[in-house]
Amino acid sequence: MLAGAVEILDSSGTAGLTIRALAAHLGGGAASVYWYVSGREELLDLAADWVLGGVLHATADVGDGDPIDNLRTIAITMFDAIVDRPWLGAYVLRDTTIQTHSLELYERIGEQVMRLNLTPRQAFYATSAVVGFVIGIAADMGQEPPAAVVSGEISKEQYLTAAANEWRALEPARFPYIHHIIDEFDGHDDRDQFLGGLDLLLAGLRLQADAR
Repeated sequence: MLAGAVEILDSSGTAGLTIRALAAHLGGGAASVYWYVSGREELLDLAADWVLGGVLHATADVGDGDPIDNLRTIAITMFDAIVDRPWLGAYVLRDTTIQTHSLELYERIGEQVMRLNLTPRQAFYATSAVVGFVIGIAADMGQEPPAAVVSGEISKEQYLTAAANEWRALEPARFPYIHHIIDEFDGHDDRDQFLGGLDLLLAGLRLQADAR
């Protein structure tokens, strides 16, 4: 049932997922879905948790190695699961009373942070920063492209090139930062951008741990 819900969400977004739509997708009646969930909101929470269950399984071998390296592995696996699912970010860790996989994944990240010998407050903030960065960047990068790209009127590359050219036309004295990074922005890889930010975050976390 949850795999079917995720299939609908991936293809049609949250608007496409209704109890009736899922029942039809599964070849049954709505009553059969209500047997397992109380309604659409619970279904959304459980569908998100099902996806993160895959992340939990994929990172099961993360063990006693360097905790920063382990955090990087978990974060990248989590990012890859979320980035192509713009619907998912809003439902991750929304209700941990039923999202058991999500809670276990949060615990797995926290246990690696705890190995850095930080204070409880530092560990809480660090775990929140890692989780928030992954979810936020993945949700942002997973947004639906502009209508012209979706319709096929222009390609994603053409759209980004046009945006870069608009930035290049800005007055350098007013927008010095834009002109400083424009060649990096033009044609950049989204995943590389995420990895660069993640490495900065984890480097700061290692510095904080080493300072104790």
